[in-house]
Amino acid sequence: MGDPRRLHKKYKTPTKLWDKSRLEEELHLIGEYGLRNKREIWRHRTYLSKIRQQGRQIQASAPEQQVEAKEKLVKRAQRLGLLEAGQQSIDDILNLTLRDLCNRRLQTFVYKKGLAKSVSQARQLITHKHIAIDGQIVDSPSHLVTKSEEVLLTYAPNSPFSKNDHPMRLQIDAAKEPASVNNKEADKE
Repeated sequence: MGDPRRLHKKYKTPTKLWDKSRLEEELHLIGEYGLRNKREIWRHRTYLSKIRQQGRQIQASAPEQQVEAKEKLVKRAQRLGLLEAGQQSIDDILNLTLRDLCNRRLQTFVYKKGLAKSVSQARQLITHKHIAIDGQIVDSPSHLVTKSEEVLLTYAPNSPFSKNDHPMRLQIDAAKEPASVNNKEADKE
């Protein structure tokens, strides 16, 4: 189990720290997904590499062992929402990218669901315990949202944001309306 006072890193750092293309890509990801620092990217990259490593090990194993291990890995990836229902091959798992994993973060879901105006505000709402999944407060922006949790994502019951007349909710709703009105006008033309 290990000593709780001696925590271990959950990520691996890149071998080339000053690779220009990787630095630019990471900077873009930080801006797009509202990540706090590069360690969050490295943690997700390490998690993704472990999933892909399992896929490669399954491909290299004996055919009779492949079936059960492949089903487990595919079901896990589908439960996390990394794979769609029709995707059931190891190649689909090996083709997963860091963006696929970042799209499953709670912070991204709060923003895309319209509970926050920006990804930065989504992170703030989560850390200030205004977001709940099925009534249970979740305060980790990097929480990976499963398929079953997607529809259960709301404001926390005791949060002031849960009231429809909260000033910030009115601003968020007002920001959503012009986009839908513009889309309707574009459809008419």
